[in-house]
Amino acid sequence: MEAIQSWVSEHKLTSIGAIWATAIGTSMAYTSSKRAPFKPSLRLIHARMHAQALTLAVLSGAALYHHYEKSEADHSHQK
Repeated sequence: MEAIQSWVSEHKLTSIGAIWATAIGTSMAYTSSKRAPFKPSLRLIHARMHAQALTLAVLSGAALYHHYEKSEADHSHQK
């Protein structure tokens, strides 16, 4: 787990891009498998919106984690 955390820490943009691309692919595959009566362009728009929402959630989580990590480091240096 620590190795994954260090890799993600070093490759933040790559990680976020991979999550975004995975979300696009997953959403497109899901809507294709449902045989929804949507045009491919509309499915792509929905997939992009889902991916953007997931990316914002991941970025928010990363910001909270960074803030927590920094405050813990500052707290331990004060002792």
